[in-house]
Amino acid sequence: MTRIAGLAGNRGRNLLNVADRRPGGAELAVVLTDDEDAPVLEDAAERGIPTEVVPLEDGMGRREHEQAVTEALADHAFDLVCLDGYMRILSDTFLEAQPTTLNVHPSLLPAFPGTDAWGDALEAGVSVTGCTVHVVTDATDADGEVIETEVDAGPIVTQEPVPIYEGDDEDQLKERVLYEGEFRAYPRAVKWFAEDAVDVDLEAGEVTVDADVSSPEDAAHDGLPARRLVSNDRAATLRYGENPHQNAAVYADYTCDEASVVHADQLNEGAKALSYNNYNDADGALNLVKEFDEPAAAVIKHTNPAGCATADTLTAAYERALSTDPMSAFGGIVALNRECDAATAELVIDSFKEVVVAPGYTEDALEVLREKENLRVLDVGEIGASTERFTEKPLVGGRLVQERDFQSISAEDFEVVTEREPTEVELESMVFAWQTLKHVKSNGILLAQGTETVGVGMGQVSRVDAVRLAAMKADEHAEGKNAEGAVMASDAFFPFPDGIEEAAEAGIEAVIQPGGSVNDEDVIEAADEHGMAMAFTGQRSFRHD
Repeated sequence: MTRIAGLAGNRGRNLLNVADRRPGGAELAVVLTDDEDAPVLEDAAERGIPTEVVPLEDGMGRREHEQAVTEALADHAFDLVCLDGYMRILSDTFLEAQPTTLNVHPSLLPAFPGTDAWGDALEAGVSVTGCTVHVVTDATDADGEVIETEVDAGPIVTQEPVPIYEGDDEDQLKERVLYEGEFRAYPRAVKWFAEDAVDVDLEAGEVTVDADVSSPEDAAHDGLPARRLVSNDRAATLRYGENPHQNAAVYADYTCDEASVVHADQLNEGAKALSYNNYNDADGALNLVKEFDEPAAAVIKHTNPAGCATADTLTAAYERALSTDPMSAFGGIVALNRECDAATAELVIDSFKEVVVAPGYTEDALEVLREKENLRVLDVGEIGASTERFTEKPLVGGRLVQERDFQSISAEDFEVVTEREPTEVELESMVFAWQTLKHVKSNGILLAQGTETVGVGMGQVSRVDAVRLAAMKADEHAEGKNAEGAVMASDAFFPFPDGIEEAAEAGIEAVIQPGGSVNDEDVIEAADEHGMAMAFTGQRSFRHD
């Protein structure tokens, strides 16, 4: 366990933050200050942290004071020294007697190295400042006099950028740098030292951090960097968020080259701007049709597919997608992976839709779509490769980051586990169903015939209920199709045979699922009893967002 000697000048908020968070298991062994009235003393004592006061007495020179500090620390065991507002410039008298000493400076060094980094940044008119955690090095000459160019010049351990906004004053900026910068960077640096992930080479003036990697070849972390810095620009303030009482905005990443609804052109002037929910649903719809090389159409409602299909023509694909659940498609989002033609546009406006997304429109199609005053028409440009590697979900206090689900399967990847082999038509449906199911909320069940959906059961806490819902949708809501003879795809394994029993009752004839349950044999036996074909993918397809 790493123990820290903290040297504070006044409130010691960084030290107390480290004490409360214990990054890497590190803890404060002692807090020392040269001011007996410093508030940090009481706050440290409340946390059970020993304290020391070494006042700067009249006539006491720099080296003499540092020697007194070293003597006061002698009764405490520690591995790292952390400065926090300790305004004394340290010389080799202290630094050579102690382990590595860190300090945090409220700017992105070497910019604004002085004592008024916040004011200097505001005066310079920069849009970004931040903080720097660095190793403290000797900034004095042989007589103990300060060499200004050597102050805050030690090798950098880590930095954290902080934006400067129009209208900021020094106090506002100082607080933002502390809470958004120093409170992130200082514990991070301490954690690295606590985990023995840092190599300090003072002679070379370099700090190497083993954990701070970003290479996709990094086997230990799969290319997920130790720090994730995201800077987006507000593209628009939205009317509200998911609900009218929530404020919201959309932020754009202008380095993204992938087809995106954020960067799409809205082609019908005068229509309402996209809402928060429109953006969310349109993004889900676009990502679904990106799955297919053939002409594809999808209708999305509340981020779930109400229907999806591929066909020889875009018009046929849209017709088949819509017919899966036209009732639920009311007020939904349409996504197409081909240029929208007039025939498809006529079908889109036949019932109420919020948004249509496509990689272009013919002039005739635009004329048709513009008949609907508030149908938002988005042109995302060419649908090329999916280039954005990661997706993320904000959490209170952090965020989850993962690779996008780029899994793509073919019939050759399946393991057929039943007595009956799937037919060629069923294999084609299995592939289509699995690629579409990736975009259904878990627990998810999808029924397909050919390359079109016939029923979707999404977001259920019971897999059996998801089967029942998909079958009900197919039999009661689909137009011109039903569950009889369909292929069923499940995003995770069936833990018991009951899901297969429900599917058989609905008329399902083939199943595609990951497999991997301790009860796989019972599930396979149930499928055999009903003459079903079943194949395992060996991979799950959960989607919880």
